[in-house]
Parts: sequence; structure tokens; C-alpha cells
Amino acid sequence: MATSVAIIGSGNIGTDLMIKVLRNSKTLKMGALVGIDPESDGLARARGFGVPATHEGIDGLIKMQEFADVGIVFDATSAKAHFRHEEVLRRHGKQLVDLTPAAIGPYVVPVVNTDANLDAPNVNMVSCGGQATIPIVAAVNRVANVRYAEIVASIASKSAGPGTRANIDEFTVTTARGIETVGGAERGKAIIVLNPAEPPILMRNTVICLSEDAEPEEIESSIEHAVAAVQTYVPGYRLKQKVQFERIPEGAPSPSAGGGLRSTVFLEVEGAAHYLPAYAGNLDIMTSAALSTGERLAQRLVN
Repeated sequence: MATSVAIIGSGNIGTDLMIKVLRNSKTLKMGALVGIDPESDGLARARGFGVPATHEGIDGLIKMQEFADVGIVFDATSAKAHFRHEEVLRRHGKQLVDLTPAAIGPYVVPVVNTDANLDAPNVNMVSCGGQATIPIVAAVNRVANVRYAEIVASIASKSAGPGTRANIDEFTVTTARGIETVGGAERGKAIIVLNPAEPPILMRNTVICLSEDAEPEEIESSIEHAVAAVQTYVPGYRLKQKVQFERIPEGAPSPSAGGGLRSTVFLEVEGAAHYLPAYAGNLDIMTSAALSTGERLAQRLVN
């Protein structure tokens, strides 16, 4: 039996997630889409799909008769709004999947640590850069201890809406923390670039890991397995070229004291274009990861 879900936020991310639930999920069903703008395209589309919708925010959701059946709530609003949503929904026993930078609950990346957080009342999806790069850092760390990991996420300027632009600082802090707590790196750093190129570029990510010495073939194999795992829910996720390796001698100026191995990975993320354009892979990977996480949580609720 499918688990009923509600999505708070009728903007680009919430609407794309709704379409993914409707089109792709066998374990989740739409219970409600919630917004605050009665004229939003997302709410209009929801009603066109026969999905119950309200423009009265969290208060409107609680008043809906469908609310009683909702088991999981996705929050695609803002960090500020999420703090109130979490407080209200906790009282009603709803499990939350947080797509904002609020990070009240543990960070979750589906291919790395979902199963370890199935009982958490609120799980956080880190950031688009985190979802794209943390699986790679974790893959390297499975072979050799990662002392330092640095990621650069480059996204089309057109795919960065007001929420993304207002949360640039939160992106860098949250992603770096996720690289450490989920990816396993001793130190993490994150950089985001908004590229104004026309036509808009696909999301590109560079991941640099400085680890203890290891056989490059073992690290490359671990990375390829991680890429294949992410592709099960983000088909447009791919390596742009072969992984590059460089051995760092003892004493070389480097964030990784004591030498070791530098692994450099170049990734590209093309969106599925369900609602958002294909170049908005940064948004697509967030909604796809949230859907994957919600489906795993739903399996636990059913069992």
C-alpha cells in the first residue's frame, strides 16, 4: 500500500517533486501540495492532476481532511519556515524530509546513509552540491582515509532562484559539514559557482580528495560503483572523464599532511526535465534524492 505524502512549497522544487511522486513512485502517493500563493503554477498543476491543494500554508494543511492519512511531509520552502513547520508537524507525529538548509535532523544521502536514519523524525537532504559529491567522497573514504575533500559545484545562473541565492553561505557551510559527517572526510570545503553562460550549462562538480595512499584502481572502482548507485535515481548523473590520480610526496605543501594520494573526479548532472529544464540538474538531484529517501522511509512505515 502506498504511503500518502504532503509537499510544502509549491515553487519549482516542490512542483518537480510532486510530478516525480505522481510519475515515478510506486510506494508514495500525493496527499496534498501546500503553498502560500493562490496563483502559483504548482498549485494549479496539482489541482489539474487531482491532487488536493491549499494556499494557506502549514495551517491550511492541518485543516485538510487528507492530513490525517499523511505519513511523510516533504518541506521545500526555506530554512526559516522549516523551523515552524518542524515544530508543528512533530506534534502530529509526521516524519519530515527537509529540502531546506535548516538541518534540524541528520544529513542523508540515499546511497550512503539512509538506512542508518530511518527512525529519525526529520532528515535533511544537505544541498544539491552535497547530493552530487558526497557519494564520491564516501567512495574514496571506503578505500583510503580521506584527510581533506574539496568540492566545486558549478550551476547555471538561471537554475539558481531567490532561495538558492539567499542561502549561498548556508550552502557552503552545510555542504562542507556533510562532506565530513556523511562522506567521512576529516576536513571538507565547498564552493559554489553561478555560471551565467548562454545557453545555460548543465550542473558540473569537481571533487578533490586527498587521502592516505592506496591503489588508484581500487579507488576508481569504488567511485564507479557509487556513480552507478546514484544513477538508479538520477539517470543524468555521470562521470565526465576518467578519475585523475596524483601521488603527493611527504612534506609537500598540501592540506593533507604526510603525503598520500590526490583523486580528482569530474561529474555532470543532467536533469530529467519532468518540470524543470534539463540544465537544472542541481534542483533535479535534490528532488530525486528526496524521493528516494521518502520511498525508503515509506517502506519502513509499511513494514
